[in-house]
Amino acid sequence: MQQYGAKDIRNVALAGHSGSGKTSLSEAMAFLSGISNRLGSTAEGNTLCDFDEEEVKRGVSISTAIMPIEWRKTKINLLDTPGLFDFEEGLLEGIRAADSVVITISGKHGIGVGTQKAVKAANKRGLSKVFFVNGLCDESARFYRVFETLKAEFGPSVCPVVVPFIENDKAECYVNMLEYKAYSYKSGKPEEVPMPDMGDRLDGLRTAISEAVAETSDEMFEKYFSGEPFSSQEIITGISSGIKSGTIMPVFCGDALSMFGVDQLLNGICDLLPSAFEKSAEVASDIDGNPVELKVNPDAATAAIVFKTVSDQFVGKLSFVKVISGKITPETTLFNMQTGENEKIGKLLQVRGKKQEEIKAIEAGDIGATPKLLNTKTGDTLCSTARKVTLDKIDYPTASLSMAIYPKNKGDEDKIAQALAKLCLEDPTISLENNTETHQMILHGLGEQHIDVIVSKLKSRFSLDVELKTPRVAYRESIRKKVQAQGRHKKQTGGHGQFGDVFIEFEPSTTGDKLEFSERVVGGAVPKTYFPAIEKGLRECILHGPLAGYPVVNLKATLYDGSYHPVDSSEMAFKMAAALAYKEGLPKALPVLLEPVGTLRATVPEDHTGDIMGEINKRRGRVLGIDPDEDGMQTVVCEVPNAEMHDFTIFMRKTAQGRGNFTFNFERYEEVPENIAEKVIKETIALNQNI
Repeated sequence: MQQYGAKDIRNVALAGHSGSGKTSLSEAMAFLSGISNRLGSTAEGNTLCDFDEEEVKRGVSISTAIMPIEWRKTKINLLDTPGLFDFEEGLLEGIRAADSVVITISGKHGIGVGTQKAVKAANKRGLSKVFFVNGLCDESARFYRVFETLKAEFGPSVCPVVVPFIENDKAECYVNMLEYKAYSYKSGKPEEVPMPDMGDRLDGLRTAISEAVAETSDEMFEKYFSGEPFSSQEIITGISSGIKSGTIMPVFCGDALSMFGVDQLLNGICDLLPSAFEKSAEVASDIDGNPVELKVNPDAATAAIVFKTVSDQFVGKLSFVKVISGKITPETTLFNMQTGENEKIGKLLQVRGKKQEEIKAIEAGDIGATPKLLNTKTGDTLCSTARKVTLDKIDYPTASLSMAIYPKNKGDEDKIAQALAKLCLEDPTISLENNTETHQMILHGLGEQHIDVIVSKLKSRFSLDVELKTPRVAYRESIRKKVQAQGRHKKQTGGHGQFGDVFIEFEPSTTGDKLEFSERVVGGAVPKTYFPAIEKGLRECILHGPLAGYPVVNLKATLYDGSYHPVDSSEMAFKMAAALAYKEGLPKALPVLLEPVGTLRATVPEDHTGDIMGEINKRRGRVLGIDPDEDGMQTVVCEVPNAEMHDFTIFMRKTAQGRGNFTFNFERYEEVPENIAEKVIKETIALNQNI
């Protein structure tokens, strides 16, 4: 492929609800453009974009694939993003590199949550948006019903550009509303046919176009409001400028599997969508945090964003970059603003699915990849030392599902950690935590399917078999009653013996500390030199409570009396005496089990707030209030025990169909209800015995 300038480049993300045909559309575009000699199928697992073993096995996209194509002397960098919510990081990475988004919609099922998420993500980045209603060869598809729901959802900015002429529930031809021409695909190729008689529907579509154009400027709005019709040139100019500014969202349609209407979408991408020169400019921050405007200029100082990382089995680590200004060439050295280190660029690659082609440069506005950047990860800015700037990172969603991960083969713990470190380079929403309290490795991800894919990759890529379990909760213990206890350690072994004798008062503390230690010894019954040893003995003891061995908190211990021997007493003897007093006193102080409780903020559509509140009550939670949010959403604020939150993300996904989100932050420890505490204590004691 030849080198293209920014004016002839379109960076386009394909987004939308899962199953709406994004990958099939990219496959049709690749076939029509001539870069592929066959039309792949997701069902058969032979598409250019879904080439990963997990994608082939599951028949869905799980990461963003890049596929540059050429159409009418224009380079189109297609970024095929996942539609499943568990792989949202792929959508965000594709959006970060794109200048426009083509949002696919099923002509049969209509708008989905993935449609709304794609529009929201595009709006957040200020990208141009295009709708493609797909699957119109299916007799159950209903284009005009989908079109009306689009207008109802997103307003008059939704503008029909290509629409079908439906007869006997079939799309007989496709009408380009800008050209006022109709095309049939019955011969396998687009052929112009006479304009069909669409009756009143054509007038309605023209009105929709006029409404959209009227939204592009005050001048156009006044003309429309006064009843003056727009000229053909005003409509084309208005739609083009409206798309580039984001005030118009054009609607195309067709069938990716049959390739009907795909050529008209490609034409629209080239003719209507903004070029990289028009849209890829960004505002970065200099080393002092001041804004710096970066223009798309290949002769300027280099600045590029790493928007995706892949661990390739052949070339190792592969970093995908979008160059905002300047250009990247082999053997150049760039500065990583996040690490503060230089990175020497080796080869440069143009990646199309799993195929890689070496290239001479990546210029401003273009996308490419480079292997073996040792200290660079997704979200990092690479720039020239002549102008150090930082570009916006990707705002990834927070992991919401955690599972304890165990190796099936003993001794594989380190291998698992190393393998997951490599997978984290590809997917920053994955994380691994070593919980020192529960002695578990905790794997964090975005959902069940996400975790399942991670486990499959550990098996297929690294030959590691693992099993998952529900993570244990880090409980605490405390006391409810004041008690006094004596600890007397006396041992004679020949020569110097061991002697330490203490009287300690244990009571609940209000300071919130693990241990509040004090003394009120009078008359030198216990010399001050032994106080630190007594405190140290107690601090070691509180690591294991009397009920189930959990750490003790909110405990006040006061040394009030004791005795010593001038020869046999020692720090060790008094440390042992303190431990004996602890073991004697704590079981008598009405010990209680405490559980961590956190604040949950669950944001859902207004009609689901009742479902959330009901579920919170089932999970032993307390609803504190409801706060209104944007876009008809409401945030339910409540407090819930950690032990009840493990699978809450699954409930949220099912209840709100992916429209909701939540945060959960630890607040404090509270007493566990007696019936639940008994169960926890029995299970913990049994587990410790097995260990």
